[in-house]
Amino acid sequence: MRLLRIIPDGTTFRFVRFRRYSYPISAFMSLATIALLLWHGLNFGIDFKGGTLIEMQAKAGAPNTAHVREVADRLGFGEAEVQEFGNAGGISLRFALQPGGEAAQTLVVQKTRAAFQGEYDFPRVESVGPRVSGELVQTGTLGVVLSVVAVLIYLWFRFEMQLAVAAIIGTLHDIMLTMGFFVITRAEFNLTSIAAILTIVGYSLNETVVVFDRTRELMRRYKKMSTEELLDLSVNSTLSRTAMTATSAFLSILALVIFGGRAIEGFAAVMLFGVVVCTYSAVFISSPILIYLGLRDGVAIEADDESSAKAATRP
Repeated sequence: MRLLRIIPDGTTFRFVRFRRYSYPISAFMSLATIALLLWHGLNFGIDFKGGTLIEMQAKAGAPNTAHVREVADRLGFGEAEVQEFGNAGGISLRFALQPGGEAAQTLVVQKTRAAFQGEYDFPRVESVGPRVSGELVQTGTLGVVLSVVAVLIYLWFRFEMQLAVAAIIGTLHDIMLTMGFFVITRAEFNLTSIAAILTIVGYSLNETVVVFDRTRELMRRYKKMSTEELLDLSVNSTLSRTAMTATSAFLSILALVIFGGRAIEGFAAVMLFGVVVCTYSAVFISSPILIYLGLRDGVAIEADDESSAKAATRP
């Protein structure tokens, strides 16, 4: 039985030459992300910002956003953030953290219920105090930093110096573009977002390690081949596996985005973007940078022409 292959065997596409386009594009997107982070910042959710989130579901018909905003502003808790979600009459209200501790947050919920209970149901109500939100910011940031450091240490011991540095750059590139996704789409950044970023780090590392393992294997067999040709051969020989992994992951996550519901919609959307970015990064960012890092410098390699032919055709 013939196995399904999205990419045919023996592909000889010259990926590395596209570094002249992929690097400026990625550099522009990374710099734009940094600028937007400094200018707009992230759309922190209740987890990190503190306050009260109330999701309402219209009992009949579509919600009147303007009317909801007008009534919410008259409640006396400051300007409320009002936003529709889904396509079944859902609307969310966000109130800033109120002075007065837990009793003040409870009062927000009580007054909101009293004002809207005739027209709306209340499937979700959340209140987070300043102490809890501050602790979540600290622990969430610390968790991401420690995870990235652990990945970098693993890469450093897993590969030779040039391969490790390239993998580190590729991983940081994927994190940066993912942050850009949050800034541009204004998607809520909460604890679920932290989980999505860490998952993307793992996926990015997996994609890069597969290509670099083949690169290191082929280095021992092709002594006279130029670095650019060697990298193209590495990417092409793993391209079928990369395409199958990315396609299966993309379709699975797409199903979660469409049918997963409100609870995991944000996580799934970030992961969908992450799969695309990590695949692009492994092919067009991490591998070509080895040219500039001097992959062949000081490396003693023995040629083995007979085994090299087998390596080149291995999926």
